Amino acid sequence: MEEAEGGCAGYRESMTSSPLAPLAITGSSGHLGGAVARGLAAHTLPLRLILRSAKRAPALVGAEIVEAQYRDRAASEAALRGVRTLFMVSASESVDRVDEHRAFVDAAAAAGVEHIVYTSFFGAAPDSVFTLGRDHYATEQHIRDSGMQFTFLRDNFYLDFLPELAGDDGVIRGPAGDGRVSAVTRDDIAACAIEVLLNPESHRGATYELTGRETPNLDEVAATVSRKTGRPVVFENETIEQAYASRAVYDAPSWQVDAWVSTYTAFAAGEQQRITSDVHRLTGRHPMTLSEYLDSRTTEHGVG
Repeated sequence: MEEAEGGCAGYRESMTSSPLAPLAITGSSGHLGGAVARGLAAHTLPLRLILRSAKRAPALVGAEIVEAQYRDRAASEAALRGVRTLFMVSASESVDRVDEHRAFVDAAAAAGVEHIVYTSFFGAAPDSVFTLGRDHYATEQHIRDSGMQFTFLRDNFYLDFLPELAGDDGVIRGPAGDGRVSAVTRDDIAACAIEVLLNPESHRGATYELTGRETPNLDEVAATVSRKTGRPVVFENETIEQAYASRAVYDAPSWQVDAWVSTYTAFAAGEQQRITSDVHRLTGRHPMTLSEYLDSRTTEHGVG
Protein backbone atom coordinates (compact mmCIF):
# COMPACT_ATOMS: atom_id res chain seq x y z
CA MET A 1 0.00 0.00 0.00
CA GLU A 2 1.43 3.36 -1.02
CA GLU A 3 1.66 5.89 1.75
CA ALA A 4 -1.01 8.56 1.42
CA GLU A 5 0.01 12.19 1.55
CA GLY A 6 -1.58 15.05 3.43
CA GLY A 7 -2.90 15.74 6.89
CA CYS A 8 -5.92 17.09 8.68
CA ALA A 9 -5.70 20.39 6.82
CA GLY A 10 -6.75 18.61 3.64
CA TYR A 11 -10.23 17.97 5.00
CA ARG A 12 -10.70 21.51 6.18
CA GLU A 13 -9.30 23.13 3.04
CA SER A 14 -11.47 21.05 0.77
CA MET A 15 -14.54 22.38 2.56
CA THR A 16 -13.68 26.03 3.18
CA SER A 17 -15.90 27.32 0.40
CA SER A 18 -19.01 25.99 2.16
CA PRO A 19 -20.10 25.02 5.68
CA LEU A 20 -18.58 21.77 6.83
CA ALA A 21 -20.81 18.76 6.25
CA PRO A 22 -21.07 16.46 9.26
CA LEU A 23 -18.84 13.42 9.27
CA ALA A 24 -21.00 10.42 10.19
CA ILE A 25 -19.74 7.72 12.55
CA THR A 26 -21.42 4.46 13.43
CA GLY A 27 -20.55 2.21 16.36
CA SER A 28 -19.55 5.09 18.64
CA SER A 29 -20.94 3.26 21.70
CA GLY A 30 -18.26 0.60 21.21
CA HIS A 31 -14.50 0.63 21.78
CA LEU A 32 -13.39 1.21 18.18
CA GLY A 33 -16.08 3.62 17.03
CA GLY A 34 -15.93 5.46 20.34
CA ALA A 35 -12.18 5.96 20.07
CA VAL A 36 -12.57 7.28 16.53
CA ALA A 37 -15.35 9.66 17.56
CA ARG A 38 -13.36 11.02 20.49
CA GLY A 39 -10.27 11.45 18.34
CA LEU A 40 -12.15 13.39 15.67
CA ALA A 41 -13.99 15.49 18.24
CA ALA A 42 -10.60 16.72 19.43
CA HIS A 43 -10.15 18.24 15.96
CA THR A 44 -13.45 20.15 16.32
CA LEU A 45 -14.97 18.55 13.23
CA PRO A 46 -18.78 18.42 13.02
CA LEU A 47 -19.82 14.87 13.88
CA ARG A 48 -23.05 12.97 13.46
CA LEU A 49 -23.14 9.85 15.62
CA ILE A 50 -25.53 7.20 14.31
CA LEU A 51 -26.53 4.65 16.94
CA ARG A 52 -29.24 2.12 17.61
CA SER A 53 -29.90 3.84 20.94
CA ALA A 54 -29.15 7.49 21.66
CA LYS A 55 -28.82 6.59 25.35
CA ARG A 56 -25.52 4.86 24.57
CA ALA A 57 -23.94 7.80 22.76
CA PRO A 58 -20.62 9.11 24.10
CA ALA A 59 -20.74 12.58 25.59
CA LEU A 60 -18.98 14.69 22.96
CA VAL A 61 -19.50 18.44 22.82
CA GLY A 62 -21.28 19.49 19.65
CA ALA A 63 -21.87 16.00 18.29
CA GLU A 64 -25.25 15.39 16.70
CA ILE A 65 -26.94 12.16 17.83
CA VAL A 66 -29.26 10.28 15.47
CA GLU A 67 -30.92 6.90 16.00
CA ALA A 68 -30.99 4.36 13.17
CA GLN A 69 -30.30 0.66 12.64
CA TYR A 70 -28.46 -0.72 9.65
CA ARG A 71 -31.39 -2.91 8.64
CA ASP A 72 -33.82 0.06 8.71
CA ARG A 73 -33.33 1.53 5.26
CA ALA A 74 -35.66 4.52 5.70
CA ALA A 75 -34.26 5.58 9.09
CA SER A 76 -30.69 5.14 7.87
CA GLU A 77 -31.28 7.22 4.76
CA ALA A 78 -32.78 10.02 6.85
CA ALA A 79 -29.87 9.82 9.32
CA LEU A 80 -27.32 10.14 6.52
CA ARG A 81 -28.75 13.09 4.60
CA GLY A 82 -26.23 15.89 4.34
CA VAL A 83 -23.28 13.60 5.07
CA ARG A 84 -20.36 13.44 2.65
CA THR A 85 -18.08 10.98 4.48
CA LEU A 86 -19.23 7.98 6.52
CA PHE A 87 -17.21 5.83 8.90
CA MET A 88 -19.01 2.50 8.88
CA VAL A 89 -18.10 0.05 11.63
CA SER A 90 -19.16 -3.47 10.70
CA ALA A 91 -22.31 -4.68 12.44
CA SER A 92 -22.35 -7.22 15.25
CA GLU A 93 -22.04 -10.81 14.09
CA SER A 94 -25.34 -12.28 12.96
CA VAL A 95 -26.70 -14.72 10.42
CA ASP A 96 -27.95 -11.84 8.23
CA ARG A 97 -25.15 -9.33 8.76
CA VAL A 98 -24.45 -9.00 5.03
CA ASP A 99 -28.10 -8.07 4.41
CA GLU A 100 -27.84 -5.44 7.17
CA HIS A 101 -24.71 -4.01 5.60
CA ARG A 102 -26.23 -3.92 2.13
CA ALA A 103 -29.32 -2.09 3.39
CA PHE A 104 -27.17 0.54 5.10
CA VAL A 105 -24.88 0.99 2.10
CA ASP A 106 -27.92 1.43 -0.16
CA ALA A 107 -29.29 4.00 2.28
CA ALA A 108 -25.98 5.86 2.21
CA ALA A 109 -25.96 5.98 -1.58
CA ALA A 110 -29.57 7.19 -1.69
CA ALA A 111 -28.81 9.88 0.92
CA GLY A 112 -25.98 11.29 -1.19
CA VAL A 113 -22.99 10.04 0.82
CA GLU A 114 -19.88 10.36 -1.33
CA HIS A 115 -17.31 8.27 0.56
CA ILE A 116 -17.53 5.26 2.89
CA VAL A 117 -14.64 4.25 5.16
CA TYR A 118 -15.48 0.68 6.13
CA THR A 119 -13.90 -1.56 8.79
CA SER A 120 -13.36 -4.79 6.90
CA PHE A 121 -11.25 -7.86 7.71
CA PHE A 122 -7.66 -8.81 6.88
CA GLY A 123 -7.69 -11.23 3.96
CA ALA A 124 -11.40 -10.78 3.24
CA ALA A 125 -12.28 -13.09 0.36
CA PRO A 126 -15.21 -15.21 -0.84
CA ASP A 127 -13.36 -18.32 0.34
CA SER A 128 -11.78 -17.01 3.57
CA VAL A 129 -11.10 -19.81 6.04
CA PHE A 130 -12.45 -17.52 8.75
CA THR A 131 -16.09 -17.66 7.76
CA LEU A 132 -16.91 -14.09 8.76
CA GLY A 133 -14.21 -12.83 6.42
CA ARG A 134 -16.61 -13.81 3.62
CA ASP A 135 -19.19 -11.37 5.02
CA HIS A 136 -16.67 -8.55 4.79
CA TYR A 137 -15.76 -9.42 1.21
CA ALA A 138 -19.43 -9.36 0.23
CA THR A 139 -19.84 -5.97 1.91
CA GLU A 140 -16.77 -4.58 0.17
CA GLN A 141 -18.15 -5.69 -3.19
CA HIS A 142 -21.50 -4.04 -2.48
CA ILE A 143 -19.77 -0.79 -1.57
CA ARG A 144 -17.74 -0.95 -4.78
CA ASP A 145 -20.90 -1.58 -6.80
CA SER A 146 -22.68 1.35 -5.14
CA GLY A 147 -20.66 3.92 -7.07
CA MET A 148 -19.54 5.72 -3.89
CA GLN A 149 -15.90 6.34 -3.12
CA PHE A 150 -14.46 3.98 -0.54
CA THR A 151 -11.57 3.23 1.78
CA PHE A 152 -11.32 -0.23 3.33
CA LEU A 153 -9.57 -0.75 6.65
CA ARG A 154 -8.89 -4.49 6.68
CA ASP A 155 -8.21 -5.22 10.34
CA ASN A 156 -6.61 -8.44 11.49
CA PHE A 157 -7.93 -10.12 14.64
CA TYR A 158 -7.90 -7.81 17.64
CA LEU A 159 -4.79 -8.16 19.77
CA ASP A 160 -6.95 -7.13 22.72
CA PHE A 161 -8.97 -10.31 22.22
CA LEU A 162 -6.12 -12.83 22.37
CA PRO A 163 -5.86 -12.94 26.19
CA GLU A 164 -9.63 -13.48 26.32
CA LEU A 165 -9.34 -16.73 24.38
CA ALA A 166 -8.40 -18.51 27.60
CA GLY A 167 -11.31 -20.07 29.45
CA ASP A 168 -11.91 -19.93 33.19
CA ASP A 169 -9.48 -22.83 33.53
CA GLY A 170 -6.69 -20.85 31.83
CA VAL A 171 -6.70 -22.99 28.68
CA ILE A 172 -6.88 -21.68 25.12
CA ARG A 173 -8.49 -24.45 23.07
CA GLY A 174 -8.75 -24.61 19.31
CA PRO A 175 -7.48 -26.26 16.12
CA ALA A 176 -4.80 -23.63 15.44
CA GLY A 177 -1.75 -25.91 15.41
CA ASP A 178 1.38 -23.78 15.14
CA GLY A 179 -0.46 -21.11 13.16
CA ARG A 180 0.49 -17.50 13.75
CA VAL A 181 -1.43 -14.23 13.79
CA SER A 182 -0.35 -10.62 13.27
CA ALA A 183 -3.08 -9.31 15.56
CA VAL A 184 -3.55 -5.54 16.02
CA THR A 185 -5.04 -3.48 18.83
CA ARG A 186 -8.30 -1.62 18.41
CA ASP A 187 -6.51 1.56 19.48
CA ASP A 188 -4.04 1.21 16.60
CA ILE A 189 -6.95 0.65 14.21
CA ALA A 190 -8.72 3.71 15.59
CA ALA A 191 -5.61 5.84 15.08
CA CYS A 192 -5.49 4.73 11.44
CA ALA A 193 -9.17 5.49 10.94
CA ILE A 194 -8.75 8.98 12.40
CA GLU A 195 -5.89 9.76 10.01
CA VAL A 196 -7.99 8.61 7.05
CA LEU A 197 -11.08 10.54 8.14
CA LEU A 198 -9.17 13.77 8.70
CA ASN A 199 -8.23 13.77 5.02
CA PRO A 200 -10.55 11.30 3.28
CA GLU A 201 -9.97 12.53 -0.25
CA SER A 202 -6.32 11.40 -0.08
CA HIS A 203 -7.41 7.84 0.73
CA ARG A 204 -10.09 7.26 -1.89
CA GLY A 205 -9.91 3.81 -3.43
CA ALA A 206 -7.32 2.64 -0.89
CA THR A 207 -7.35 -0.68 0.95
CA TYR A 208 -5.21 -0.72 4.09
CA GLU A 209 -4.28 -4.01 5.72
CA LEU A 210 -3.86 -3.30 9.42
CA THR A 211 -1.70 -5.73 11.39
CA GLY A 212 0.56 -5.84 14.38
CA ARG A 213 4.32 -6.09 14.07
CA GLU A 214 4.78 -9.60 15.44
CA THR A 215 3.23 -13.00 14.68
CA PRO A 216 2.96 -15.17 17.81
CA ASN A 217 1.42 -18.61 17.76
CA LEU A 218 -0.99 -19.49 20.54
CA ASP A 219 1.66 -21.24 22.64
CA GLU A 220 3.58 -17.95 22.61
CA VAL A 221 0.42 -15.95 23.32
CA ALA A 222 -0.26 -18.16 26.36
CA ALA A 223 3.31 -17.78 27.59
CA THR A 224 3.22 -13.99 27.25
CA VAL A 225 -0.12 -13.69 29.02
CA SER A 226 1.17 -15.92 31.83
CA ARG A 227 4.36 -13.91 32.22
CA LYS A 228 2.72 -10.50 32.11
CA THR A 229 -0.41 -11.15 34.17
CA GLY A 230 0.68 -13.87 36.58
CA ARG A 231 -2.26 -16.00 35.51
CA PRO A 232 -1.18 -19.44 34.25
CA VAL A 233 -2.40 -19.86 30.67
CA VAL A 234 -1.65 -22.70 28.25
CA PHE A 235 -2.69 -23.59 24.71
CA GLU A 236 -4.31 -26.94 23.95
CA ASN A 237 -4.47 -27.82 20.27
CA GLU A 238 -7.71 -29.52 19.26
CA THR A 239 -8.77 -31.44 16.20
CA ILE A 240 -11.61 -29.86 14.27
CA GLU A 241 -13.94 -32.58 15.58
CA GLN A 242 -12.89 -31.85 19.16
CA ALA A 243 -13.39 -28.13 18.60
CA TYR A 244 -16.99 -28.56 17.50
CA ALA A 245 -17.68 -31.00 20.32
CA SER A 246 -16.21 -28.74 23.01
CA ARG A 247 -18.38 -25.83 21.85
CA ALA A 248 -21.61 -27.83 21.61
CA VAL A 249 -22.39 -27.02 25.26
CA TYR A 250 -23.13 -23.40 24.29
CA ASP A 251 -26.07 -24.46 22.08
CA ALA A 252 -25.12 -21.71 19.62
CA PRO A 253 -26.39 -21.57 16.02
CA SER A 254 -24.26 -23.40 13.47
CA TRP A 255 -23.03 -20.22 11.75
CA GLN A 256 -21.71 -18.95 15.09
CA VAL A 257 -19.91 -22.18 15.93
CA ASP A 258 -18.40 -22.21 12.44
CA ALA A 259 -17.06 -18.70 13.09
CA TRP A 260 -15.60 -19.69 16.46
CA VAL A 261 -13.84 -22.76 15.09
CA SER A 262 -12.66 -21.06 11.90
CA THR A 263 -10.91 -18.39 13.97
CA TYR A 264 -8.40 -21.10 14.86
CA THR A 265 -8.34 -22.88 11.51
CA ALA A 266 -7.56 -19.53 9.86
CA PHE A 267 -4.45 -19.36 12.06
CA ALA A 268 -3.54 -22.92 11.11
CA ALA A 269 -3.99 -22.16 7.40
CA GLY A 270 -1.54 -19.25 7.62
CA GLU A 271 -4.11 -16.68 6.52
CA GLN A 272 -3.53 -14.33 9.45
CA GLN A 273 0.25 -14.26 9.82
CA ARG A 274 1.36 -11.74 7.21
CA ILE A 275 2.71 -8.41 8.54
CA THR A 276 2.19 -5.09 6.78
CA SER A 277 3.52 -1.60 7.48
CA ASP A 278 0.18 0.18 6.93
CA VAL A 279 -0.34 1.13 10.59
CA HIS A 280 3.03 2.87 10.63
CA ARG A 281 2.45 4.46 7.23
CA LEU A 282 -0.84 5.98 8.34
CA THR A 283 0.02 6.98 11.89
CA GLY A 284 3.82 7.33 11.98
CA ARG A 285 3.99 4.95 14.94
CA HIS A 286 4.58 1.22 15.23
CA PRO A 287 1.64 -0.96 16.29
CA MET A 288 1.72 -2.42 19.79
CA THR A 289 2.94 -5.91 20.58
CA LEU A 290 1.10 -8.20 22.96
CA SER A 291 3.66 -7.54 25.70
CA GLU A 292 3.28 -3.78 25.25
CA TYR A 293 -0.49 -4.03 25.27
CA LEU A 294 -0.53 -6.04 28.50
CA ASP A 295 1.94 -3.61 30.07
CA SER A 296 -0.34 -0.73 29.15
CA ARG A 297 -3.31 -2.48 30.73
CA THR A 298 -1.35 -2.92 33.95
CA THR A 299 -0.46 0.77 33.96
CA GLU A 300 -4.08 1.79 33.31
CA HIS A 301 -5.22 -0.22 36.31
CA GLY A 302 -2.61 1.39 38.55
CA VAL A 303 -0.57 -1.72 39.17
CA GLY A 304 3.21 -1.93 38.93
